[in-house]
Amino acid sequence: MLPRALLAAAALALVSAAPPAAAQAAVEVKIEKNAFVPERIAVKPGAIVRWTNAERRTTHSILFPAEGLESERLLPGESWERRFDRPGVHPYTCGPHPEMKGVVVVAE
Repeated sequence: MLPRALLAAAALALVSAAPPAAAQAAVEVKIEKNAFVPERIAVKPGAIVRWTNAERRTTHSILFPAEGLESERLLPGESWERRFDRPGVHPYTCGPHPEMKGVVVVAE
C-alpha cells in the first residue's frame, strides 16, 4: 500500500499532466460589400466574436456607441475580437460608415 503523501503526489501529477481545455472558437463576422455578414448574431455569455475586414481597399472599425467602445481601423485582411460576458443586446456600427449596422445578442 502506498503512503497517503505518495498517492496525493501521484494524483497531482495526473491533474497537472492533463491537456489544457480547448480554446473556445470565435463566432465569425465578415465585413464585405460595406456590410456586416451576418448582420445579427446570437451568442452565449463568454463567447468571442471576431470581425474580419474582407474588403479589398476600405478600412472599417467596429463601434459600440452605447458603450463608448471602438476598435482600431481594420485594414483589408485584419481582424478584431471582443468577448461578451453579460447577457444583453449590443448594437454596433462601422465608425467611418455609420450606415453599416450590426447587433450581437447575448443570451443564456
